[in-house]
Amino acid sequence: MDIYSLETYQYQLPPELVAQYPVQPRDHSRLLVVERETKKFRDRYFFALAEYLGEKHVLVLNETRVIPVRLRGIKETGAHVEILLLRKVGEDWQALVRPARRLKPGAVIQFTCGAKAEIIQELGFAGGRVIRFQGVSDWYGFLENEGEVPLPPYISRPPTEQDKETYQTVYAARPGSAAAPTAGLHFTEQLLTRLTQQGVEVVKLLLHVGLGTFRPVESPDIRQHRMHQEYYELGEQEAERLNDARAAGKRIVAVGTTVVRTLESAYEEKRGYVPRQGFTDCYIYPGYRFRAVDQLITNFHLPKSSLLMLVCAFAGIDLTLAAYRHAVENRYRFFSYGDAMYVI
Repeated sequence: MDIYSLETYQYQLPPELVAQYPVQPRDHSRLLVVERETKKFRDRYFFALAEYLGEKHVLVLNETRVIPVRLRGIKETGAHVEILLLRKVGEDWQALVRPARRLKPGAVIQFTCGAKAEIIQELGFAGGRVIRFQGVSDWYGFLENEGEVPLPPYISRPPTEQDKETYQTVYAARPGSAAAPTAGLHFTEQLLTRLTQQGVEVVKLLLHVGLGTFRPVESPDIRQHRMHQEYYELGEQEAERLNDARAAGKRIVAVGTTVVRTLESAYEEKRGYVPRQGFTDCYIYPGYRFRAVDQLITNFHLPKSSLLMLVCAFAGIDLTLAAYRHAVENRYRFFSYGDAMYVI
C-alpha cells in the first residue's frame, strides 16, 4: 500500500447512503465505535456515547456558527449567478462563484435588496474570486435576508428554513463558518447535560470552516496538496484547562476534524496547549504524529478527501477503510447529515 497515493483513499459508496436529511432527534443517529487496540467495531446509537465518557474525559467542541453565505444574484445581462462567500478579508470577500467563466473582474451582480457586488480579481483556484459589495451596512442582516444555508453539493435538494437550525450545532455561538463542524450536529442539549453530570469536562474552541472543506484533494501524491487557511482561536483559560486535564491523566476527545486541526495547531511539545489565535493550514495525513488528541468523534467523509486522510492518520488506514466497509454493509448514512464514528 502506498500511503501517499490518492487512490489509497478511494472507497465505494452506494448513492442512496448519502444522507439528505438529518435524523431527529439528533442523538438518535447511529454511532460506529472503532476500537483501535482490539480492531473491533461496535454498532451503537449516538446517545450511547454517555456509556463511554466520564470523569476521565474532556470533550472539546468547536463553537463556530454557520452563516447563510450562499447568495443568488443577477448580472447586468440578466444571467443568474451563485456566490458562496468563504472568508472576509478587510472590506472584501473571498468566494466561489458560478458560472465562473462568465464572472470576470469588473462584472457586477445585483441582489433583490438593491445591494451590488463587483468581481475584483480572480483567485488561484477554480471559481475563486475576490468580491467587493456596495450598499451593505449590516452584514449579518444582509446575509440573513439574502443568503441561504450553504448545504454541501452532495445534498441534492434545495435548502429549507429548517436547515438553518438543523445544519447548526446546538452550541454554535460565534458566526463565521461557511460549513458546519458536522461531528457536533449529533449532540443535543440533553446529552451534553447528561455528560457533564457524569463528570465529563467540556472545553470550547473556535475554527471557522472555510475553503478547505470544499476543495478536493486532486494531487496523485497527497503530499502535494495544500490546505487553505482557516481562522482559529484557543483561549487562555481553555488552554490551561486542557493542560491541567492532561496532567491529571484525562483523555482529550476531539469532536470533529476541525477540533483536531485546532488543537494540533495550538500545541507545542514543551509547553503543551498554548493560547493562540490566527490562521491555520494544518494538513494531517498518514505519517503524522498526533500530540494533542487522544480520541476522535467524526462523521463519515468523502472518498479521497483530506478529512478521510486525517481519520486514516488517527486510526490507521486499514482499520479506517475496514470501518467504512462495515458502515456501507450495515447501511450507515454518510456525510454531513449522516451518522458518526467514535475512534477510541
